[in-house]
Parts: sequence; C-alpha cells; structure tokens
Amino acid sequence: MLDNRQAGPTALRLQIGARLRRLREDKGVGRAEAGAAIRGSASKISRLELGRHSFKARDVRDLLDLYGVQDPEERESLLLLVREAKKPGWWQAYGDVVPAWFEQYLGLEQSATSIRTYEVQYVPGLLQTRDYARAVIGLEHHDARHEGLDRRLTVRMTRQEILHRAVAPVTLWTVIDEAALRRPIGGSAVMRGQIEHLIAISEEMSNVRVQVLPFTAGGHLALGGPITIVRFAQHELDDMVYLEQLTGARYPDRMEAARYQEVMDLLAIRAAQPARTTAFLKDLLAEH
Repeated sequence: MLDNRQAGPTALRLQIGARLRRLREDKGVGRAEAGAAIRGSASKISRLELGRHSFKARDVRDLLDLYGVQDPEERESLLLLVREAKKPGWWQAYGDVVPAWFEQYLGLEQSATSIRTYEVQYVPGLLQTRDYARAVIGLEHHDARHEGLDRRLTVRMTRQEILHRAVAPVTLWTVIDEAALRRPIGGSAVMRGQIEHLIAISEEMSNVRVQVLPFTAGGHLALGGPITIVRFAQHELDDMVYLEQLTGARYPDRMEAARYQEVMDLLAIRAAQPARTTAFLKDLLAEH
C-alpha cells in the first residue's frame, strides 16, 4: 500500500479509484448501476475510477455495499484513504502561481517511486539549479510580478526534495537533448553552474541516471516535445504518461501511452550511456 506520509492526494485518488474499479468488475456491476447507487451517472463512476474526482465517504460506503464488501478492515482501509486524499498537498498553498492542470501532475510526481523524462528545451525541473530555474521561470513568466517569480521558484526547488528523501527517494532516469545543454539560458555563468550540477548528480546520486542525447544520434521520434512517465509502488496503478504543453497537459492512455513507453526505451538506447554522458558534460564544461 502507498505510504500516506509521502503520497499526494492525486495518487491516493488513483489508488482508491483502481480498487473500486477492481471491486466493481469482480462483482460484474456496470458503471450505470454503480452510478445510480451513488445518485450519479456512469460518467461520474468513470471519473472516480480514474482518480479525476474527489471522493465522498458516503459514496464509497454505498459502493462497498453494492459490491458486497462487508469486511470491516477492508472497508476501513479504503475509507482511511478517502480521508487522507482530502488533505491538501504542500503545493496547494501556491495556488496563485500553480495552474490547476499542473497541480494534478505535482500530486503524481510527489507520490512516484520512479520518473522517466525526456527534455529537449530545458534541463529537467527536478535537476535545475536555483539560478538556472530562475532564468527559465523568468522566460516563461516574463510579465509576472517579482513575488510571483519567487513563489514559482520556491515550488520548483521544493519539488526536488523527492530525490533527497531519507526514506524511499524517487528514482529519476532522464534523457536530455544536447540542444537543451547548448542553449545559453541565463548566460554563460548560469549554464556553467548548471552543467557542474549535472556532473555532480551523475557521479554522486545513485537514484538519478542522466543520459545526453547528442546531435550525432540524428533524428528521432520524440522531436515533438518533452515526455514524462511516472511509476507508482502499487501494482494496481498503471504508469502515467504526462505530456506538458504551453497552457495545459495531456495524459495519454492505453495504446497511445504504450507508444510513448516505446519511444522512451528507444531514446535511452540511442542516448549516451551514463559514463559517456559524464564525459560529455565535462567536455561541454570546458567550452564555457
């Protein structure tokens, strides 16, 4: 079961939804019948089972009654998750600078056991130095007030704590396009500090695997933009594919998600292996 001390409300809703879907399917109950039991519709059940809607304890009790779940411990374990899922994540205190579509991803990220990413424009946010992150945020929100920029920077730096947790730190496997490392975000000094940071991470953090996809690798299938794949400890939760866009995000599923999994595997094969990546970064550092 998910460690509720580390889980965000998004991942807890996913876990609740997955368990309720399994119970419904095991009982042979259709979504329409389940929706009627909670004074809702089949579409509401679909949203609940996908973790896209908050749960009411009364609705969960009614569904457990419908699915024939009478064991007190099993019922209470699920209701406990419902109560935990109502607790706000730390990022919700920054609602003025964190858009709603990104809040859902933060919940997934905070609850992940492993994250795989491909980045073509910037160094991944989880590996950015403070100076580099400030420069990136300044580009993305050039018309924002100074205090708004500082709050966004705090969010980005706080996100990185998942890599440094004393218990069960997240495993990060990232492929960074050479273009992101050659784009002088913030100027030469900032880029030098960022590359030094990547070298240190590559050499010192066993839970972080960094690969560079060099220009010499030629064209590839991920030219369209960044890809993130989030994995959880719970066997009933599928990996989540996250595609961030300028003003929103997509979560492909089924065959489309599987295709992105394949693309990530191909990128990892074509990118320089970690030892070669470290050498590449040191050569790049010498150019600054």
